[in-house]
Amino acid sequence: MTDFVTTHLAECLSRYQSAIPGLADLSKQLQGLSPSTKSSTADALIDLYEQCYPMLEKAMWSAGSDFAPLLACYQALFREQEALIQQRPTDDRHHFILSIPVADRPPHLRACLESIYQVCALFNYGGNASGAWDKIRIIVAEDSRDENNIRRHIELVEEYRQKGLQVFHFGLTEQYELLQSLPRHQREQLGNLLTTQPRGKFYLKGQAANRNLSYLKFLQLTEDKNRTLYYLVDSDQSFCVNRKTGSGEEVVYALNYFHTIAKIFRTTDTLMLTGKMVGDPPVSPSVMAGNFLDDVTAFFTRLAKLAGDQACQFHGSLGPLAGDASYHDMAGLFGFENKPTTFPYPCRLEGEHDHGACLTDFARRLNAFFFGEHLTRKTWFSYGSGFAQLSPARTIYPGNYIVNYVGLKYIIPFGHLRLRMSGPTAGRLIAAEIRDRFASFNMPNLHRRTTEAGLDDDFRPGVELDGAQQSVDLSNEFERQFFGDLMLFSTEDLVNQADVNQPFAQDVIEVVIARKEAELLALYQQKHEAIVGKNRQLHELVFNAGHWWLRSPGLALALWQIQAFTDNIDHNFSEHSLAWRQIQSAEHRAQRKRQIVEALMNYRAERDAWDRLF
Repeated sequence: MTDFVTTHLAECLSRYQSAIPGLADLSKQLQGLSPSTKSSTADALIDLYEQCYPMLEKAMWSAGSDFAPLLACYQALFREQEALIQQRPTDDRHHFILSIPVADRPPHLRACLESIYQVCALFNYGGNASGAWDKIRIIVAEDSRDENNIRRHIELVEEYRQKGLQVFHFGLTEQYELLQSLPRHQREQLGNLLTTQPRGKFYLKGQAANRNLSYLKFLQLTEDKNRTLYYLVDSDQSFCVNRKTGSGEEVVYALNYFHTIAKIFRTTDTLMLTGKMVGDPPVSPSVMAGNFLDDVTAFFTRLAKLAGDQACQFHGSLGPLAGDASYHDMAGLFGFENKPTTFPYPCRLEGEHDHGACLTDFARRLNAFFFGEHLTRKTWFSYGSGFAQLSPARTIYPGNYIVNYVGLKYIIPFGHLRLRMSGPTAGRLIAAEIRDRFASFNMPNLHRRTTEAGLDDDFRPGVELDGAQQSVDLSNEFERQFFGDLMLFSTEDLVNQADVNQPFAQDVIEVVIARKEAELLALYQQKHEAIVGKNRQLHELVFNAGHWWLRSPGLALALWQIQAFTDNIDHNFSEHSLAWRQIQSAEHRAQRKRQIVEALMNYRAERDAWDRLF
């Protein structure tokens, strides 16, 4: 056994066997191994690491654990195990090809690439004897309009190539030419999936089209269909999770994504696997305004009872665990029964500071809400029953899903409509077709809607920002949210009464859509009236109740930012808002419904055309 280095395993077992159940038995197994043949000993050792991981994980994520040393030990074990695997004659585990669609988001792309680099360096899946991680390739699928951002994306690709990532820039010209390489009749059949935009305007095609074009690149890059997995991730996702600590949030690289995913596909018949996300909510601000106003009002109600120069009292309270949709105004639509409650604001300032400083930082961050940041209902990772336990899925998280070669057929359709909720809609269709071979697992990515670079350096389709005035218009996204909801819940009903493998009948679709339209209009009306009232109440509390912050000259900017926030709520959610007028317009709804009916009628034919690619 002298040929095999197991130093970290031996140290781990010695250090923790009295504290972690099960490790003492593994220690005996390690001591009892005798080198019979080199290969059998290696296999037995590799299996010991596999048995050790879930024991360490459970201990690491338990309350009161000494997290940092346990994590360092856990990461070291994976690197040591990888070294043993590399001593085998062959390593037939899966290769991964990742695609990161990106549109005008250099800071997000940097964070995403850095997280992949960290996971590779800390866990070393597949090894990097050649100077690069051999089993991981990454496509940065360009969709930017700004030439400067394209240049910055290319520079990032080169920077991370120098660090050992096999990362490639999939540029607009290459995308267009790859699309044109398909026979003309096939391109026409797939136009709604792969875009029909001309060469001169082959940008901002939308995340769906850009992701689907990545599938064509996958086919081009695939060397072994049986040993390749395809991982789709959004640029605002990072391969890490957040954990609660006594002082707030800590971001940790504690999940070995590639190792666990490869094992799931090797040991089950899964075709499509989706992880969720922690951090910023994965939904539009257009469906979070009601509960956010509740939390902002609760903050000012509490602040009014405290002195401005008093030491800050807004520490120690953090948001909900992932999985309960507490950020969604209409969580009931998704089967959640969240009781009305407010979540306290967790001040992020460190060191000694007073409530005036807390309010200044709070106000500065308020308008980030319109770009998807929820100051009070960020979600947190929970280990639960482990990473690899599978459950039936019904929603694709477009920023975190994996398929094998056969799974490439199960596309996220309807991108040409530019509606929100495309992942949940596709998920309902796919779940009806392949059932439990579409699975969810507990390996979320960290979702960060904004970066330290500020809102001016972020692109979010459907949201327009006037930086000088702090004026935000999300009418485009709000409109796409309502009709995305209509598409989703109509599809959900449709697959329960019709065969997803056959074309949907027009009359059946229209009946379902009419019923769902009436239900959603009533819910949106109720939400609309509540938001208008809550915004009025918040404005009265902040500006007309004579509280201490009005008498503090140093808070003038903060008050202007709060006024900008309430103005933006009014602009986007009141009677005169463009999105609300569109939702209320029978003519506009009729146009959108025609598009949805046609898309659902054509789904099967488009899927058949897509499937023929494989």
